[in-house]
Amino acid sequence: MTETRPFIRLRGRSIMALVLSPEPPLAGWLASLDAQIERAPNFFDGRPVIVDLGTLPRETADVAGLMHAIAERGIHIIGAEGAHASWPGLEAWGRKLPGGGQSAKPIEVPERAQAEPAAPAAGPAAPEPSPPPQMQSPTEPASLLIDHAVRSGQSITFEQGDITILGSVASGAEVVAGGSIHVYGALRGRAIAGLSGRTGARIYCRKLHAELVAIDGVYQTAEDMPPERIGTPSCAWLDGDLMRITPID
Repeated sequence: MTETRPFIRLRGRSIMALVLSPEPPLAGWLASLDAQIERAPNFFDGRPVIVDLGTLPRETADVAGLMHAIAERGIHIIGAEGAHASWPGLEAWGRKLPGGGQSAKPIEVPERAQAEPAAPAAGPAAPEPSPPPQMQSPTEPASLLIDHAVRSGQSITFEQGDITILGSVASGAEVVAGGSIHVYGALRGRAIAGLSGRTGARIYCRKLHAELVAIDGVYQTAEDMPPERIGTPSCAWLDGDLMRITPID
């Protein structure tokens, strides 16, 4: 009787992580981090973070202590990159992890290597078949339409283009788009546009109550937004390195 071995199902998953890049002097950088956490206490909640150490000079002392100082602030570090081999104590932090945000995709693990097919016996050359007609590959959609509200705790990511939401985005929810974001209702959660480097992306909403809006890495938290824009139809856009939030009516 042949015993069937159990198999392990593997899946590939891309995740979207925040990247922190400490800069010298580190005491000042940590103070700025503390100020950011004070302005938006929930900003790092439940978000994976990669620490990019490539911005630090090679002679930087106690980099491991810096990593622990970041973690002590409640920031969930999933890995580090750019660490120099001469820095001690970074074994637990030194993994370089990819970002992403795409949904899980199955990975097939073959049970054994496939045998090479035997070469056909030599014989008279057969005429080559005519190539099949070229077929146009389907194009991916440039936008994603969500016809319902986005509930607290939900995260919607569409890196290929714009996201349009016909309902509201609840507090604690997150919407991430490679292009622009259009919210026909109230925006109370987090909206991150221009993920693929599109500086011309915008964020539109009928009522602005967002915890955070970000475009191509430039962001404003609720505490930074113009008070007169809260609760009104608004558009967030980039003016160089500055974010503007202006009325849309």
